[in-house]
Amino acid sequence: MTSIKATRQPDLVLITWARNPLIPGSPKRIVSVRVIGSSEPCKYGLKHNAWIGTSLACMLDKHVGFKIIFKKRTSAISGVVLLQR
Repeated sequence: MTSIKATRQPDLVLITWARNPLIPGSPKRIVSVRVIGSSEPCKYGLKHNAWIGTSLACMLDKHVGFKIIFKKRTSAISGVVLLQR
């Protein structure tokens, strides 16, 4: 009897971000997050108004395993990032 193993489905995280248009050079802040699957162990940093740099640093750590598969600026002060593990 052969055992059948289910393949692991990818984890996806979509982050939308924006800068404060009144302060030049202001940091990118998270506007919204959508997770399909799991964002562990970086779940703590994926919240509204958090600095996106902290979240991306956690998710892109080699032990966590996320990779950026799409990123785009939607305007001069906003954009999206899609990560997959």
